[in-house]
Amino acid sequence: MNSLILAEGPVNPVVPHTVEIIVGLIAFLLLFFVIKKFVSPRFEALYEERTAKIEGGIAKAEQAQVEAQQALAQYRDQLAEARAEAARIRDDARIEGEAIIAELRAKAQEEAGRIVAQGQTQLETQRAQIVAELRGELGKLAVDLADRVVGESLEDEVRRRGTVDRFLAELDGASAPAAK
Repeated sequence: MNSLILAEGPVNPVVPHTVEIIVGLIAFLLLFFVIKKFVSPRFEALYEERTAKIEGGIAKAEQAQVEAQQALAQYRDQLAEARAEAARIRDDARIEGEAIIAELRAKAQEEAGRIVAQGQTQLETQRAQIVAELRGELGKLAVDLADRVVGESLEDEVRRRGTVDRFLAELDGASAPAAK
């Protein structure tokens, strides 16, 4: 055996034999073909699917963000409108309140004027009534006094009225300058 090995020559461990190279090359090509044919397309499909999901998720997120910004802008517009409406309602209520207050004041002044006028009318009526009663009593007292003083009886009604009227006219004439 030694001779066989010697006949062939010393074996160099660094340089492989041709058969090993061919078998290794065939195994490599077979493995490359299987990876290229079956494994690589599945990895590519998974990669594309994941990429599509991620891009779709990003697109959905961007769309949601745009919708959220639109909703926020719409909310702000509605809030501004609501605030403007509330300010308008407050102003209208204030104006209406002022109008009601002015109307109530006018009615109160009108009622006060009516009450004062009614009171003055009642006072004038009572004054006239009291003056008439006082005239009657004063006339009777004047007649009684004149009857006592003069000693004559003034039974005659016409004379009595004339005397009372004259006396009252003199009294009114005397009280009028004192009142002024």
